[in-house]
Amino acid sequence: MLFWYFRRSIPRRYDLTHLKEPREAIRDQALFRLSWPILAVLLAGFFASEWLHLPVSLMIAGAAAAFYLAARKSAAIQLRRIVKEAPWVVVIFSIGMYVVVWGLHNARLTDWVRDWLDVLAAHGLFAASLGTGFTAAVLSSVMNNLPTVMFDALAIQGTATAGVVREALVYANVIGCDLGPKITPIGSLATLLWLHVLGRKGVTITWAQYFRTGIVLTVPTLFLTLTGLYLALRFLG
Repeated sequence: MLFWYFRRSIPRRYDLTHLKEPREAIRDQALFRLSWPILAVLLAGFFASEWLHLPVSLMIAGAAAAFYLAARKSAAIQLRRIVKEAPWVVVIFSIGMYVVVWGLHNARLTDWVRDWLDVLAAHGLFAASLGTGFTAAVLSSVMNNLPTVMFDALAIQGTATAGVVREALVYANVIGCDLGPKITPIGSLATLLWLHVLGRKGVTITWAQYFRTGIVLTVPTLFLTLTGLYLALRFLG
């Protein structure tokens, strides 16, 4: 989809001499080598957190502390500048969305989504897969995908579904919350962070530009992925 949409913008040929050597992007070789074992421990921590009964956030905080201590000895990194220029507004927005979603759950708005998912499930596996995925996508594009995962999970937990249909709801929710946020700029935290970085470098992407591209790329990709989920559960699950 990306290649098809941007096919006229991608040059067929370019001068390789204009490209720098990849190693030139690494400003601190020692820190670069040290980052790999830190990331490996972090990845292992994601899997071990459940076994150790520890929150994933604790693992992430530990890795962040390790990177901070390692970066303090690097002449190529200005820690004060990084902390000062960090997108704290995005962090506050993300935390605020979790609070809002939990408030919506306490107001029993998740019951509406639960009832809607039960209706989809009553129409079979295909309807449950596509309907849940697109519902999650729309909600993610409106109120960010991180709180939407929790919001939909609370709704799915209360449904009357079981077996393969319930699996479809769970996986379709994950797929919808992964792909759906690409419709709007506020849909994903990663997009907000990238737009913040681009804005500091003088690159502005308007809501209209983002939406025109996002809607064209997301809808068919989401449809094909959810159809793949249906086929996998139907014939393999």
